[in-house]
Amino acid sequence: MTLDVLYFAWVRERIGLPRERIETEAATVSALVEELIAREDRYAAAFADLSALRVAVDQDLTDFGASLSGAREVAFFPPMTGG
Repeated sequence: MTLDVLYFAWVRERIGLPRERIETEAATVSALVEELIAREDRYAAAFADLSALRVAVDQDLTDFGASLSGAREVAFFPPMTGG
């Protein structure tokens, strides 16, 4: 499947891209992260501590065990704080 993957804040800075379109066979967000980490060190650095990240699939906040079946977009970002 083809997914648009979006990166925000320091995740974008570590990877060096705001977004990319990828081909994946990943069934879950966790499997997608494993594929990305295997690509290059910059992905490994961005995903080194998953507890410091949040994920949304098709703009719905979810967890790393979420299914990617039928998904078009996955976004990774740090937790947001209010002010």
